Amino acid sequence: MFCSFLSGLFASSGYVEIDPLLKKFGKVFEENGFEAYLVGGAVRDIILNKPCSDWDVATNAKPEDVMKLFKFVVPTGIAHGTVTVHFHKTEIEVTTFRTESDYSDGRHPDKVEYAATIEEDLSRRDFTMNAIAVNLKNGKIVDPFCGRKDIKKKIIRTVGKPNERFMEDGLRPIRALRFASQLKFSIEKDTYSEIQNPCVQKKITSISIERFRDELLKMMKSEKPSVGLKLMEETCILKLFIPEFEICRGCIQGDGRGFHDFDVLDHLFYACDGAPANNYKVRLAALFHDISKPQVKRIVQGEDGTEQFTFYNHDMVGAKTTENILRRLKFSNEEIADISHLVKNHMFHYEPTWTDAAVRRFIVRVGLEYMNDLFDLRVADVFGMHNNEVNLRNSTTSENLLELKERIEKISEKQNALSLKDLAVNGKDLMEAGIPAGKRLGVILNQLFEAVLEDPEMNDKGKLIEMAVRCNKS
Repeated sequence: MFCSFLSGLFASSGYVEIDPLLKKFGKVFEENGFEAYLVGGAVRDIILNKPCSDWDVATNAKPEDVMKLFKFVVPTGIAHGTVTVHFHKTEIEVTTFRTESDYSDGRHPDKVEYAATIEEDLSRRDFTMNAIAVNLKNGKIVDPFCGRKDIKKKIIRTVGKPNERFMEDGLRPIRALRFASQLKFSIEKDTYSEIQNPCVQKKITSISIERFRDELLKMMKSEKPSVGLKLMEETCILKLFIPEFEICRGCIQGDGRGFHDFDVLDHLFYACDGAPANNYKVRLAALFHDISKPQVKRIVQGEDGTEQFTFYNHDMVGAKTTENILRRLKFSNEEIADISHLVKNHMFHYEPTWTDAAVRRFIVRVGLEYMNDLFDLRVADVFGMHNNEVNLRNSTTSENLLELKERIEKISEKQNALSLKDLAVNGKDLMEAGIPAGKRLGVILNQLFEAVLEDPEMNDKGKLIEMAVRCNKS
């Protein structure tokens, strides 16, 4: 489903064109004496002429009424007046007009009361750009807080006083920064200033770590996550949740050899920009890949007598740091393993002099399934050095990367043995050849695998059993 381009044009006149399916959905409410309005991000996206697929509807019908109007309704948040309606293979979240008060946990209202009008409902929302509704009956826009004007000016502003909105919900300041990054909007002066209020900062720390993680992931989808990340640093929010970044600010990497224009933190931010927007794992790996450089930084004397910086083992230390951060942010075990593995292996140095056996060993060490992501991470790393697009055919490093990628593709196409399970023999075969089960058998299997990596022609059952018998006797 997509919002019509015409809708954005009509918005300036106070009306928008309603999607036919949504209009049909609204008709059900109208025929039963209820009002229904499209609300939230979908309305904002219509005004911005952006595609949208998530529909949220506000109504004066209570949840029990909605459950009577439609066949397939899931009570997803019925305590707060919300249900999810499955309508013509589309999920539409429906919430009864409501007002809220007292957010003692910094996120959820202690008290939810149904409201009489859409205007009352909009008054509880976070930002003016999100406090606009569209009547599903006729497409008329309801905009009591001049949200359209702020959207036109590309400004993020709270509904009412910033302190009140932020003290209600500790997630809202982070959402403001994320929206600024995603939409390329600026944050209104008083709204931005209030984010740094000590009381608001304390409220921010009351949100669950999962909520911060989810906002971080949404920020990773921005064209330039560095915008939101820098705002998080300026407002001290980054320090609240990922304090490990703090020592990266001011850690100079450039030593005259031309490798880096920025300190470690800006390099990480820009490397994140250089990673594919549709691959959050690579973007997070780019964000964390050099995070441990300050810990291992050393100053040495170069051959020309100048001071040079070294960061030996920062990839290994950084992988462990990344694992700890992601675990704290409650990422899944699979995500933690994949992202930290990329960080651990990002410092490979390919040379055209590598033998095919060396390339095969590289594939085995990293894993064929990680290769595309690792190459994307390397490109992101190079991007972050100078905050410039990377031309893969315009530097020795990039050309080497392309050559390595091509060699890996050729080896993969030949279906060389790249794991123990690809060997022409297994443990059972060796035991039948007279090699007893146990630790020694495992050692011999690994020796056979090394031989096959060196020479794929060795992956023949007869040759390997003959070699295994010799190894067992030695």
